[in-house]
Amino acid sequence: MSDNLWGYQPTSGHTAGADLTGFSVEATDGSIGKVDKHSDEVGSAYLVVDTGVWIFGKDVLLPAGTVKGIDTEHRTVFVDLTKDQIKDSPEFDKHKHAGDPGYHAQVGGYYDSYRIM
Repeated sequence: MSDNLWGYQPTSGHTAGADLTGFSVEATDGSIGKVDKHSDEVGSAYLVVDTGVWIFGKDVLLPAGTVKGIDTEHRTVFVDLTKDQIKDSPEFDKHKHAGDPGYHAQVGGYYDSYRIM
């Protein structure tokens, strides 16, 4: 994962302004869903992933630093997390995520615990 959890890794293949909506998302151990929404905002970049029936329709917020690679040809985003790590993440709250720094701190704290230092 990236040193900056809320920014894309330089090696991820991310291009600022690229539309990732609809891309498939792959955890280290399999598919978790599709990108429903994303942001390239500096210091607050993220993906909102619709997990579909895999987690009973739960959406998850993934900081951009969890993205390890993007395959634009196959429209796939690869994240450096397991399916269980994503499933156990804090519940996505569409009303808080955009403007609540406390919510970002909660989500960031959860994913920080999986970072390899």
